[in-house]
Amino acid sequence: MSERTAVNETVAALLERSNALGSDPRNTNYAGGNTSAKGSATDPVTGEETELLWVKGSGGDLGTLEEKGLAVLRLDRVRALQDVYPGVEREDEMVAAFDYCLHGKGGAAPSIDTAMHALVDAEHVDHLHPDAGIALATAADGERLTRECFGEAVVWVPWRRPGFQLGLDIAEIKRENPGAIGCILGGHGITAWGETSQEAQENSLRIIREATEFIERTGTPEPFGAHDPARAALPEAERRAKASALFPVIRGLASTDTPMVGHFTDTEAVHEFLASEKLSTLADQGTSCPDHFLRTKVKPLVLDLPADASIEDSVARLKELHESYRADYTAYYERHADADSPAMRGADPAIVLIPGVGMFSFGADAQTARVAGEFYVNAINVMRGAEAISTYSPIEESEKFRIEYWALEEAKLQRKPKPKPLATRVALVTGGGSGIGKATAERLVAEGACVVIADLNLEGAEATAAELGGPDRAVALRADVSDEQAVVEAVAEAVLAFGGLDLIVNNAGLSLSKPLLETTAKDWDLQHDVMARGSFLVSRETARVMIDQAMGGDIIYISSKNSVFAGPNNIAYSATKADQAHQVRLLAAELGEHQIRVNGINPDGVVRGSGIFAGGWGASRAKVYGVEEEKLGEFYAQRTLLKREVLPANVANAVFALTAGDLSHTTGLHIPVDAGVAAAFLR
Repeated sequence: MSERTAVNETVAALLERSNALGSDPRNTNYAGGNTSAKGSATDPVTGEETELLWVKGSGGDLGTLEEKGLAVLRLDRVRALQDVYPGVEREDEMVAAFDYCLHGKGGAAPSIDTAMHALVDAEHVDHLHPDAGIALATAADGERLTRECFGEAVVWVPWRRPGFQLGLDIAEIKRENPGAIGCILGGHGITAWGETSQEAQENSLRIIREATEFIERTGTPEPFGAHDPARAALPEAERRAKASALFPVIRGLASTDTPMVGHFTDTEAVHEFLASEKLSTLADQGTSCPDHFLRTKVKPLVLDLPADASIEDSVARLKELHESYRADYTAYYERHADADSPAMRGADPAIVLIPGVGMFSFGADAQTARVAGEFYVNAINVMRGAEAISTYSPIEESEKFRIEYWALEEAKLQRKPKPKPLATRVALVTGGGSGIGKATAERLVAEGACVVIADLNLEGAEATAAELGGPDRAVALRADVSDEQAVVEAVAEAVLAFGGLDLIVNNAGLSLSKPLLETTAKDWDLQHDVMARGSFLVSRETARVMIDQAMGGDIIYISSKNSVFAGPNNIAYSATKADQAHQVRLLAAELGEHQIRVNGINPDGVVRGSGIFAGGWGASRAKVYGVEEEKLGEFYAQRTLLKREVLPANVANAVFALTAGDLSHTTGLHIPVDAGVAAAFLR
């Protein structure tokens, strides 16, 4: 076997193992844990065989790990760091030293756990965060229970912050316990090893399986204590309605320091915890595994009201509890911060628990918010397991602070790319499945927004949402904007998708081109129902959400050049567009006190990609102007001052310009996007 083939097989086996372990949430949480393999390759400088370490780099996810996500280091140089290690008080310096151990360009940035993988004398090492393993790790008598569960096969390691010293500790344990397959890391997780990739994977799975079986076999049947019926889950329809009503308020509170996107979870595990006797005690103790509390904060905010509490009472109490939470978090920071600590990053909760309703989690984007919720479910599972076999005993608060405000964690945060202009903003685009709406959704997602695509044609909306990256970026729902109840329900569903709404694009529309004497009352009503009435209904319902959030927002009307231009054979459409245009002015005047800006865009001649033109409008207008339908776009372009055809993307660009921040003091404005139609100049 050639050297290159051997290296490829080593890396391929590592990636296969990593993906298999990381794809099962019972084994580890998203982006949690790391795996490694050791092997040899020729040093291109000396021509000598060199031992290498391939290890998952900082920030990667095992379930989706690719070769580019591996850090590659020279083992001799990493091991040589033991000779210059300055001690646990200065171990953070060792992370920078890893840069001098890289092989070639080194691949991904090495993580804090690199020393564990390099120093343990085994060809393959796994470090994971399984719920069952952390349950043992956080049990008050975890050391005794580890022996009882595994005998001599798995060794207990008292809590130590991840770093170079932990790597030294585990390496020593491996040397002193040659029959061991791994260890339980107090308060944290598990580490396993093997001489082949398959053996390491089997040992990891054995630890997880035996810990799970031990908890099931020896644990108490009601680890959370008695069930409180007053905090039990409401019927699904009722709890989703209550969640939708509360979510904007909660999101606004959670965004006091920094705007956040939300995620809603109402699984059985969440409701079991919310209705339990030990809810308050366990929630107040907070999470333990560093991967958990870095995303969930040290503890959640818990509403201390019964499930059937009114919306009004719940909102009032949430606001009180939020103030208390902020004061408590600030006190936590001040208890432990010193002169070298990073500045406090924000005092708002990342997890909010509402008995009877569910869990609301928050993050800088939809994926981060969703993952924060997943991590808290992991924490619930950990607490259940620890309480089943012992008493849940997480790491000390001071240790949590050392992790949360670790200089290395701060450096990782500083390396993140600058947020996109519309990051954290949640948009609703009506008629978003095609034409201007689709182009607008595409631009908003590209600029960092989460988008709810509402369309009468659900299939088209779903196709657009899938193209844009799926539920962490865009979701689809069917909406008939002319139906009041349908709009109410669509807005409620939109709120549940991402926690609230910030940017509304009233784009749904249609047109029938007929002269006055051929225009029926049905023609008139249809166009007014969809565009004038529809825009009014969507604006009214979404304004309620934005007012509850108290985060400001934008409402954009896609009106038309026809709102100010008197064209032939077009009375119903043009009158409707004039209605929309005046709604912009009226709502700008009314909603300004809530920091909600209302602006309009007046496109013209958007033929390509347009659902309206494809639906017969193009043929009608072509007939009016005496041109071939396929040349209608060219005809419109030639009558403009710029002689340019207007495309859906040009309208989307105007939506972005109005909402991305540079026009923060502009409201009540109409922007023509018509390539210059003098007759439609605004006066």
